[in-house]
Amino acid sequence: MNNTQNTKITVRTIVNAPIETVWDYFTQPKHIIHWNNSSPDWHTPRTENDLQPGGSFTSRMEAKDGSMGFDFGGVYQEVEKHSFYTYIMEDGRAAKVSFKKVPDGIEITETFDAEMDKPLEMQKNGWQAILDNFKTYAESEAKLVRLHFEILIKNTAAEVYRIMLEKPTYEEWTDEFSPGSTYIGTWEKGSKILFVSLGEEGNQNGLVSKIIKNEHNKHVDIEHLGELKEGVEIMEGKEVEMWKGAHEKYTFKEKGVDTLLLIDLDSSMEFDEYFIRMWPKALDKLKEICERNG
Repeated sequence: MNNTQNTKITVRTIVNAPIETVWDYFTQPKHIIHWNNSSPDWHTPRTENDLQPGGSFTSRMEAKDGSMGFDFGGVYQEVEKHSFYTYIMEDGRAAKVSFKKVPDGIEITETFDAEMDKPLEMQKNGWQAILDNFKTYAESEAKLVRLHFEILIKNTAAEVYRIMLEKPTYEEWTDEFSPGSTYIGTWEKGSKILFVSLGEEGNQNGLVSKIIKNEHNKHVDIEHLGELKEGVEIMEGKEVEMWKGAHEKYTFKEKGVDTLLLIDLDSSMEFDEYFIRMWPKALDKLKEICERNG
């Protein structure tokens, strides 16, 4: 172990993608949460990034089993778009990230002050692993982006949970997405569920999914596994890969006698603008229903 405070560590990779793509995927929160982990059992559930001199960033990094986690953040010093940026971490250490065009794509180089109380090799391997994850994400054709929505509803968490998931009222608020929206199955943990909209000829189209978690009145986690096309479940293929492994999560937080409903979902980049437009409308409809029955 080297305890010299000014010891610097450098990691790098080359990404086969345009500079605009590399820059955006490296700096936008909706992308960061998908690649910012050094091992498969860790993830970054949320991040904020104000990329400008004097702006700050923070990423919440957690073990997927919930056993531990920490916030990693800092303040930007210099920012030159598509070229480099520097920042100071919360513990005072400095870092620089640079982007350079090379024959095989864009070379990303990160240089940072090492922590004094941790082995240099361990630190280098951890940062390199995250950078390697970024390369895989940026070069992959199937992209998911994380979207977040929230709304305060004047009703209890138990009632918002019930009204949101019971079929008659579920069909009422999800009608904002597509007329005839419904589900087939149950919300019990581990169960299969089909999210369906009816086509012009009555054909069932939608998603084949599984309920990963259902803590009544608190949290629901859905994983999408495949597509339903004209009543046929399709679990393999290029179009399915767009959605496979995407999660949709509902969190119900009590705020006195009211409820803050949080929605976090993975969307394919093809549909993110649609969801950004439609989810607020659907949540407004759900709020109306909940408060009408409050």
